[in-house]
Amino acid sequence: MPVSVHATEDGAKAGVAPEIEISVNAAPHAVRAATLADVLQALGYGSTKVATALNGDFVPERLRGETVVSTGDRIEILSARQGG
Repeated sequence: MPVSVHATEDGAKAGVAPEIEISVNAAPHAVRAATLADVLQALGYGSTKVATALNGDFVPERLRGETVVSTGDRIEILSARQGG
């Protein structure tokens, strides 16, 4: 059965996250994302274990799926390093 997709007033498709412009580790990025979890997926982190912060505030893994992101947000993504 075909899925119905409707455009909103700004032309975005319903059910598809809008493209937003954000800063990730001080570098500009444009991604289609509604949540921090979406950002990580869009940037290719998948299931990689990382620490995240949104606008300077730590966001634990369990809250990434409900943490909304918007244009202009600053995101920091830190991964563990091995060695010494």
